[in-house]
Amino acid sequence: MGSAFIGIIVGAGFASGKEIVQYFTSFGLLGIIGAIISTVLFAYFGMVLTRIGSRMQTTSHKEAVYTISGKYLGFIVDAVIVITLFSVGVVMIAGAGSNLNQQFGLPPFIGSLLMVVLVFLTVLLKVDRVVSVIGSITPFLILAIVIISVYCLTTMTESFSSLNSVATAVQTPLPNWWFSAINYVSFNMAVGASMALVMGGAEKDEKAAALGGLVGGLGLGIMILLSHLAIFSKIDVVKDADLPMLAIINDISPILAILMAIILYGMIFNTAVSMFYSFGARFVQRGTSRFRLFVFIVLVIGFGLSFFGFSKLLDLMYPFIGNIGLFLMLTLLIASFKLPKKAMRSSK
Repeated sequence: MGSAFIGIIVGAGFASGKEIVQYFTSFGLLGIIGAIISTVLFAYFGMVLTRIGSRMQTTSHKEAVYTISGKYLGFIVDAVIVITLFSVGVVMIAGAGSNLNQQFGLPPFIGSLLMVVLVFLTVLLKVDRVVSVIGSITPFLILAIVIISVYCLTTMTESFSSLNSVATAVQTPLPNWWFSAINYVSFNMAVGASMALVMGGAEKDEKAAALGGLVGGLGLGIMILLSHLAIFSKIDVVKDADLPMLAIINDISPILAILMAIILYGMIFNTAVSMFYSFGARFVQRGTSRFRLFVFIVLVIGFGLSFFGFSKLLDLMYPFIGNIGLFLMLTLLIASFKLPKKAMRSSK
Protein backbone atom coordinates (compact mmCIF):
# COMPACT_ATOMS: atom_id res chain seq x y z
CA MET A 1 0.00 0.00 0.00
CA GLY A 2 2.90 2.34 0.74
CA SER A 3 4.34 1.67 -2.70
CA ALA A 4 0.95 2.25 -4.32
CA PHE A 5 0.49 5.50 -2.38
CA ILE A 6 3.78 6.78 -3.79
CA GLY A 7 2.76 5.56 -7.24
CA ILE A 8 -0.48 7.53 -7.17
CA ILE A 9 1.24 10.82 -6.41
CA VAL A 10 4.44 10.38 -8.42
CA GLY A 11 3.21 11.28 -11.88
CA ALA A 12 4.58 13.17 -14.84
CA GLY A 13 5.45 16.32 -12.91
CA PHE A 14 7.34 14.62 -10.08
CA ALA A 15 9.02 11.79 -11.97
CA SER A 16 10.22 14.14 -14.68
CA GLY A 17 11.63 16.58 -12.13
CA LYS A 18 9.53 19.46 -13.43
CA GLU A 19 7.51 19.74 -10.20
CA ILE A 20 10.66 19.53 -8.09
CA VAL A 21 12.21 22.48 -9.96
CA GLN A 22 9.03 24.51 -9.64
CA TYR A 23 8.33 23.85 -5.95
CA PHE A 24 11.77 23.29 -4.39
CA THR A 25 14.87 23.80 -6.57
CA SER A 26 13.82 27.29 -7.66
CA PHE A 27 14.29 28.35 -4.02
CA GLY A 28 17.86 27.03 -3.94
CA LEU A 29 19.20 25.72 -0.64
CA LEU A 30 16.00 26.72 1.16
CA GLY A 31 14.32 24.05 -0.95
CA ILE A 32 15.97 21.45 1.32
CA ILE A 33 14.05 22.79 4.32
CA GLY A 34 10.90 22.87 2.22
CA ALA A 35 11.42 19.21 1.25
CA ILE A 36 11.80 18.21 4.91
CA ILE A 37 8.57 20.02 5.85
CA SER A 38 6.79 18.30 2.97
CA THR A 39 8.06 14.89 4.13
CA VAL A 40 6.55 15.32 7.60
CA LEU A 41 3.22 16.51 6.20
CA PHE A 42 3.06 13.74 3.58
CA ALA A 43 3.67 11.06 6.22
CA TYR A 44 0.99 12.44 8.54
CA PHE A 45 -1.74 13.07 5.99
CA GLY A 46 -0.99 9.86 4.09
CA MET A 47 -1.59 7.94 7.33
CA VAL A 48 -4.83 9.84 8.00
CA LEU A 49 -6.23 9.18 4.50
CA THR A 50 -5.64 5.43 4.41
CA ARG A 51 -6.81 5.03 8.02
CA ILE A 52 -10.10 6.82 7.35
CA GLY A 53 -10.57 4.77 4.18
CA SER A 54 -10.08 1.51 6.12
CA ARG A 55 -12.29 2.56 9.00
CA MET A 56 -15.15 3.49 6.67
CA GLN A 57 -14.48 0.71 4.13
CA THR A 58 -14.64 3.41 1.46
CA THR A 59 -15.46 2.54 -2.17
CA SER A 60 -15.52 6.17 -3.37
CA HIS A 61 -14.18 9.36 -1.81
CA LYS A 62 -17.65 10.94 -1.80
CA GLU A 63 -19.00 9.10 1.24
CA ALA A 64 -15.88 9.67 3.31
CA VAL A 65 -15.61 13.36 2.42
CA TYR A 66 -19.18 14.18 3.36
CA THR A 67 -18.94 12.15 6.58
CA ILE A 68 -15.80 13.90 7.86
CA SER A 69 -16.59 17.36 6.44
CA GLY A 70 -20.32 17.84 6.81
CA LYS A 71 -22.77 18.92 4.13
CA TYR A 72 -21.38 22.33 3.15
CA LEU A 73 -17.61 21.95 3.58
CA GLY A 74 -18.02 18.45 2.16
CA PHE A 75 -19.41 19.91 -1.04
CA ILE A 76 -16.36 22.18 -1.40
CA VAL A 77 -13.86 19.38 -0.65
CA ASP A 78 -15.67 17.02 -3.01
CA ALA A 79 -15.54 19.65 -5.76
CA VAL A 80 -11.81 20.22 -5.10
CA ILE A 81 -11.09 16.50 -5.46
CA VAL A 82 -13.22 16.11 -8.61
CA ILE A 83 -11.54 19.11 -10.29
CA THR A 84 -8.13 17.78 -9.27
CA LEU A 85 -8.73 14.25 -10.56
CA PHE A 86 -9.70 15.45 -14.01
CA SER A 87 -7.10 18.23 -14.24
CA VAL A 88 -4.18 16.04 -13.19
CA GLY A 89 -5.42 13.25 -15.45
CA VAL A 90 -5.19 15.63 -18.40
CA VAL A 91 -1.67 16.73 -17.35
CA MET A 92 -0.62 13.06 -17.19
CA ILE A 93 -1.82 12.45 -20.74
CA ALA A 94 0.12 15.52 -21.90
CA GLY A 95 3.17 14.41 -19.88
CA ALA A 96 3.12 11.01 -21.57
CA GLY A 97 3.38 12.72 -24.95
CA SER A 98 6.15 15.04 -23.76
CA ASN A 99 8.11 12.10 -22.35
CA LEU A 100 8.27 10.12 -25.59
CA ASN A 101 8.80 13.31 -27.58
CA GLN A 102 11.87 14.41 -25.59
CA GLN A 103 13.52 10.99 -25.49
CA PHE A 104 12.54 9.44 -28.82
CA GLY A 105 11.47 12.39 -30.96
CA LEU A 106 7.94 11.04 -31.45
CA PRO A 107 5.08 13.51 -32.00
CA PRO A 108 3.52 14.24 -28.58
CA PHE A 109 0.09 12.95 -29.59
CA ILE A 110 1.45 9.41 -30.04
CA GLY A 111 2.62 9.10 -26.42
CA SER A 112 -0.62 10.69 -25.23
CA LEU A 113 -2.80 8.38 -27.31
CA LEU A 114 -0.91 5.30 -26.11
CA MET A 115 -1.44 6.44 -22.52
CA VAL A 116 -5.19 6.82 -23.08
CA VAL A 117 -5.41 3.26 -24.42
CA LEU A 118 -3.34 1.79 -21.55
CA VAL A 119 -5.34 3.64 -18.90
CA PHE A 120 -8.66 2.51 -20.36
CA LEU A 121 -7.55 -1.15 -20.47
CA THR A 122 -6.32 -0.98 -16.84
CA VAL A 123 -9.49 0.70 -15.58
CA LEU A 124 -11.36 -2.47 -16.62
CA LEU A 125 -9.61 -4.34 -13.75
CA LYS A 126 -10.86 -4.65 -10.16
CA VAL A 127 -9.57 -2.19 -7.56
CA ASP A 128 -7.14 -4.63 -5.90
CA ARG A 129 -5.60 -5.41 -9.28
CA VAL A 130 -5.32 -1.68 -10.04
CA VAL A 131 -3.51 -1.11 -6.71
CA SER A 132 -1.14 -3.99 -7.53
CA VAL A 133 -0.35 -2.55 -10.96
CA ILE A 134 0.33 0.90 -9.50
CA GLY A 135 2.50 -0.42 -6.66
CA SER A 136 4.60 -2.74 -8.84
CA ILE A 137 6.18 0.05 -10.89
CA THR A 138 7.14 2.34 -7.99
CA PRO A 139 10.28 0.47 -6.74
CA PHE A 140 11.96 0.97 -10.12
CA LEU A 141 11.58 4.74 -9.85
CA ILE A 142 12.85 4.76 -6.25
CA LEU A 143 15.97 2.85 -7.34
CA ALA A 144 16.48 5.19 -10.31
CA ILE A 145 16.21 8.33 -8.14
CA VAL A 146 18.70 6.97 -5.59
CA ILE A 147 21.22 6.15 -8.35
CA ILE A 148 20.75 9.54 -10.03
CA SER A 149 21.12 11.42 -6.73
CA VAL A 150 24.33 9.62 -5.78
CA TYR A 151 25.78 10.22 -9.25
CA CYS A 152 24.86 13.92 -9.32
CA LEU A 153 26.21 14.67 -5.84
CA THR A 154 29.49 12.82 -6.44
CA THR A 155 30.13 14.48 -9.82
CA MET A 156 29.33 18.08 -8.85
CA THR A 157 31.68 20.59 -10.45
CA GLU A 158 30.16 23.80 -9.07
CA SER A 159 29.92 25.00 -5.46
CA PHE A 160 26.58 25.11 -3.63
CA SER A 161 26.73 28.90 -3.49
CA SER A 162 27.17 29.32 -7.26
CA LEU A 163 24.45 26.75 -7.97
CA ASN A 164 22.18 28.54 -5.51
CA SER A 165 22.30 31.74 -7.56
CA VAL A 166 21.44 29.80 -10.75
CA ALA A 167 18.59 27.94 -9.03
CA THR A 168 16.98 31.03 -7.51
CA ALA A 169 16.97 32.68 -10.94
CA VAL A 170 14.61 29.95 -12.25
CA GLN A 171 11.08 31.32 -12.56
CA THR A 172 8.32 29.84 -10.40
CA PRO A 173 4.68 30.85 -9.82
CA LEU A 174 5.12 30.22 -6.05
CA PRO A 175 5.91 33.23 -3.79
CA ASN A 176 8.34 31.69 -1.24
CA TRP A 177 9.81 28.38 -0.08
CA TRP A 178 7.58 27.66 2.93
CA PHE A 179 4.34 28.42 1.11
CA SER A 180 5.60 26.33 -1.79
CA ALA A 181 6.23 23.33 0.51
CA ILE A 182 2.72 23.52 1.99
CA ASN A 183 1.15 24.15 -1.43
CA TYR A 184 2.92 21.09 -2.81
CA VAL A 185 1.55 18.81 -0.09
CA SER A 186 -1.88 20.38 -0.43
CA PHE A 187 -1.84 19.82 -4.18
CA ASN A 188 -0.73 16.20 -3.84
CA MET A 189 -3.25 15.43 -1.11
CA ALA A 190 -5.93 16.63 -3.51
CA VAL A 191 -4.36 14.38 -6.16
CA GLY A 192 -4.02 11.29 -3.97
CA ALA A 193 -6.96 11.61 -1.56
CA SER A 194 -9.57 9.82 -3.64
CA MET A 195 -7.49 6.75 -4.54
CA ALA A 196 -5.86 6.62 -1.07
CA LEU A 197 -9.31 6.47 0.53
CA VAL A 198 -10.34 3.71 -1.88
CA MET A 199 -7.08 1.82 -1.20
CA GLY A 200 -7.64 2.14 2.54
CA GLY A 201 -11.18 0.89 2.06
CA ALA A 202 -9.83 -2.27 0.45
CA GLU A 203 -7.82 -3.03 3.65
CA LYS A 204 -9.84 -4.25 6.66
CA ASP A 205 -6.93 -3.92 9.10
CA GLU A 206 -7.00 -0.25 10.09
CA LYS A 207 -3.49 -0.31 11.58
CA ALA A 208 -2.04 -1.88 8.44
CA ALA A 209 -3.79 0.73 6.29
CA ALA A 210 -2.48 3.58 8.45
CA LEU A 211 1.05 2.16 8.35
CA GLY A 212 0.82 1.89 4.56
CA GLY A 213 -0.06 5.59 4.29
CA LEU A 214 2.68 6.56 6.76
CA VAL A 215 5.38 4.57 4.96
CA GLY A 216 4.19 5.87 1.60
CA GLY A 217 4.31 9.47 2.81
CA LEU A 218 7.81 9.07 4.27
CA GLY A 219 9.05 7.36 1.10
CA LEU A 220 7.59 10.13 -1.02
CA GLY A 221 9.25 12.80 1.09
CA ILE A 222 12.65 11.12 0.88
CA MET A 223 12.28 10.90 -2.90
CA ILE A 224 11.48 14.63 -3.03
CA LEU A 225 14.62 15.46 -1.05
CA LEU A 226 16.86 13.21 -3.18
CA SER A 227 15.36 14.53 -6.42
CA HIS A 228 15.84 18.13 -5.28
CA LEU A 229 19.50 17.51 -4.41
CA ALA A 230 20.11 15.76 -7.74
CA ILE A 231 18.52 18.51 -9.82
CA PHE A 232 20.06 21.29 -7.71
CA SER A 233 23.54 19.86 -8.28
CA LYS A 234 22.96 19.98 -12.06
CA ILE A 235 20.66 23.00 -12.24
CA ASP A 236 23.03 24.90 -14.52
CA VAL A 237 22.56 22.14 -17.14
CA VAL A 238 18.87 21.21 -16.79
CA LYS A 239 17.15 24.45 -15.75
CA ASP A 240 15.38 24.83 -19.11
CA ALA A 241 14.57 21.13 -19.75
CA ASP A 242 10.92 20.00 -19.95
CA LEU A 243 11.92 16.79 -18.12
CA PRO A 244 15.01 17.61 -15.99
CA MET A 245 15.54 14.11 -14.56
CA LEU A 246 15.56 12.62 -18.05
CA ALA A 247 18.03 15.29 -19.17
CA ILE A 248 20.36 14.35 -16.27
CA ILE A 249 20.30 10.67 -17.20
CA ASN A 250 20.90 11.48 -20.86
CA ASP A 251 24.07 13.17 -19.64
CA ILE A 252 25.07 9.96 -17.80
CA SER A 253 24.21 7.41 -20.50
CA PRO A 254 21.83 7.40 -23.48
CA ILE A 255 21.03 3.72 -22.78
CA LEU A 256 20.08 4.48 -19.16
CA ALA A 257 18.01 7.40 -20.45
CA ILE A 258 15.93 5.00 -22.52
CA LEU A 259 15.28 2.87 -19.42
CA MET A 260 14.44 5.98 -17.40
CA ALA A 261 12.04 7.17 -20.10
CA ILE A 262 10.21 3.85 -19.80
CA ILE A 263 10.12 4.12 -15.98
CA LEU A 264 8.85 7.71 -16.24
CA TYR A 265 6.16 6.58 -18.63
CA GLY A 266 5.18 3.90 -16.11
CA MET A 267 4.89 6.43 -13.29
CA ILE A 268 2.83 8.76 -15.48
CA PHE A 269 0.63 5.77 -16.23
CA ASN A 270 0.28 5.08 -12.47
CA THR A 271 -1.07 8.54 -11.71
CA ALA A 272 -3.25 8.65 -14.83
CA VAL A 273 -4.90 5.35 -13.89
CA SER A 274 -5.61 6.46 -10.31
CA MET A 275 -6.98 9.83 -11.50
CA PHE A 276 -9.40 8.51 -14.10
CA TYR A 277 -10.35 5.41 -12.07
CA SER A 278 -11.22 7.56 -9.03
CA PHE A 279 -12.97 10.17 -11.19
CA GLY A 280 -15.15 7.48 -12.73
CA ALA A 281 -15.86 5.85 -9.34
CA ARG A 282 -17.09 9.19 -8.00
CA PHE A 283 -19.94 9.36 -10.52
CA VAL A 284 -20.65 5.80 -11.69
CA GLN A 285 -20.62 2.40 -9.98
CA ARG A 286 -17.35 0.61 -10.67
CA GLY A 287 -17.27 -2.54 -12.76
CA THR A 288 -20.37 -1.71 -14.79
CA SER A 289 -20.66 -1.04 -18.53
CA ARG A 290 -21.72 2.54 -17.68
CA PHE A 291 -18.48 2.98 -15.72
CA ARG A 292 -16.39 1.84 -18.68
CA LEU A 293 -18.28 4.10 -21.07
CA PHE A 294 -17.99 7.07 -18.71
CA VAL A 295 -14.23 6.65 -18.30
CA PHE A 296 -13.80 6.23 -22.06
CA ILE A 297 -15.60 9.52 -22.77
CA VAL A 298 -13.59 11.35 -20.08
CA LEU A 299 -10.32 9.97 -21.53
CA VAL A 300 -11.24 11.20 -25.01
CA ILE A 301 -11.94 14.69 -23.62
CA GLY A 302 -8.66 14.58 -21.67
CA PHE A 303 -6.76 13.59 -24.81
CA GLY A 304 -8.15 16.64 -26.62
CA LEU A 305 -7.17 19.00 -23.81
CA SER A 306 -3.66 17.52 -23.61
CA PHE A 307 -2.77 19.36 -26.84
CA PHE A 308 -2.30 22.53 -24.76
CA GLY A 309 1.10 21.04 -23.78
CA PHE A 310 2.63 19.52 -20.65
CA SER A 311 4.63 22.47 -19.26
CA LYS A 312 1.85 24.98 -19.86
CA LEU A 313 -0.77 22.79 -18.19
CA LEU A 314 1.51 22.01 -15.22
CA ASP A 315 2.43 25.67 -14.57
CA LEU A 316 -1.22 26.71 -14.82
CA MET A 317 -3.00 23.93 -12.94
CA TYR A 318 -0.73 22.72 -10.13
CA PRO A 319 -0.40 25.88 -7.97
CA PHE A 320 -4.15 26.51 -8.41
CA ILE A 321 -4.98 22.98 -7.24
CA GLY A 322 -2.57 23.42 -4.32
CA ASN A 323 -4.43 26.54 -3.19
CA ILE A 324 -7.90 25.00 -3.34
CA GLY A 325 -6.53 21.79 -1.82
CA LEU A 326 -5.97 23.64 1.48
CA PHE A 327 -9.66 22.97 2.20
CA LEU A 328 -8.93 19.24 2.06
CA MET A 329 -5.85 19.52 4.32
CA LEU A 330 -7.87 21.43 6.92
CA THR A 331 -10.61 18.80 6.78
CA LEU A 332 -8.14 15.93 7.17
CA LEU A 333 -6.42 17.70 10.08
CA ILE A 334 -9.75 17.98 11.92
CA ALA A 335 -10.72 14.40 11.00
CA SER A 336 -7.42 13.05 12.37
CA PHE A 337 -8.49 14.14 15.86
CA LYS A 338 -12.11 13.10 15.44
CA LEU A 339 -12.28 10.02 13.24
CA PRO A 340 -15.74 9.17 11.88
CA LYS A 341 -17.66 6.79 14.14
CA LYS A 342 -19.36 5.07 11.25
CA ALA A 343 -16.74 2.42 10.52
CA MET A 344 -16.09 1.49 14.09
CA ARG A 345 -18.09 -1.51 12.86
CA SER A 346 -15.11 -2.60 10.75
CA SER A 347 -12.79 -2.70 13.75
CA LYS A 348 -15.12 -4.78 15.92
